[in-house]
Amino acid sequence: MQIGMVGLGKMGGNMAERLRRGGHEVVGYDRNPEVSDVPSLKDLVDSLAAPRTVWVMVPAGPPTHATIEQLGELLSEGDLVIDGGNSHYVDDQKHGAQLAEKGIGFVDVGVSGGVWGLENGYALMAGGSEGDIRRLWPVFETLKPEGDGFVHAGDVGAGHFAKMVHNGIEYGMMQAFAEGWELLEAADVVKDVPGTFASWRHGTVIRSWLLDLFVRALNEDPDLSDLQGYAQDSGEGRWTVQAAVEHAVPLPVITSALYARFASRQPDSPAMKVVAALRNQFGGHAVASKEGAHAKGADSPGADVAPPREVS
Repeated sequence: MQIGMVGLGKMGGNMAERLRRGGHEVVGYDRNPEVSDVPSLKDLVDSLAAPRTVWVMVPAGPPTHATIEQLGELLSEGDLVIDGGNSHYVDDQKHGAQLAEKGIGFVDVGVSGGVWGLENGYALMAGGSEGDIRRLWPVFETLKPEGDGFVHAGDVGAGHFAKMVHNGIEYGMMQAFAEGWELLEAADVVKDVPGTFASWRHGTVIRSWLLDLFVRALNEDPDLSDLQGYAQDSGEGRWTVQAAVEHAVPLPVITSALYARFASRQPDSPAMKVVAALRNQFGGHAVASKEGAHAKGADSPGADVAPPREVS
């Protein structure tokens, strides 16, 4: 099958290579001329035979909006666009409606597999019509792992909604491993923390590819001293929590994991400054100042403020 691939970064480039290995003809376009097969998006469209199929793998948000808008002007009725980035499912519904007005099909695909997908295959979660999914099946079959790994999740938007929830679960799993590692490191009783995690890879209910990757990281850096405790979020964790609020579904684990990432970016927590100040005011507890730890005595400012009377 012939397909155009827009965006040849770590994911898009590897996906294009896996498709080529599977016998498909791929024409790739990227803003980086060193990896691009054609000089422009128009040249990519012109190089494809109708009905055309174009897979978009660019960052979510404005880059994806701009690319799909351009494709809407360049493509023709009967052509098909796939968004395989990490777009918000709400944007998919807008893009699908926008392209449908011109007779252009749209499918959203949540893609998981990262840098390992080239060799192992990509888990694919697709949203779109039955006809468009059938048309794309040769591509999906090549990209996915052997056996399972593909779902037609529903109509347009369903693929990225499923991927959003997948990533939210991933946040919670990573946070659980992180907290367990910190506790093992803090306790003197366990002498071999990397070995403990490695022992869990077989025969336990928490064995997983994520655990395998963590053991790999510990083999490279046993105490993680080469890393800074700072974690970004891709946006999908936030969207998962927002969707939970909209649907009144409690997500305490995923929400806590997202907030833990926010906390990791604060070298000095503003909220904890308030907590420290209040503990000092009502209990005279020691606080750590810029100059060092100290405790304010009974004559400290605020110490003579009487507690409020209870009002019934």
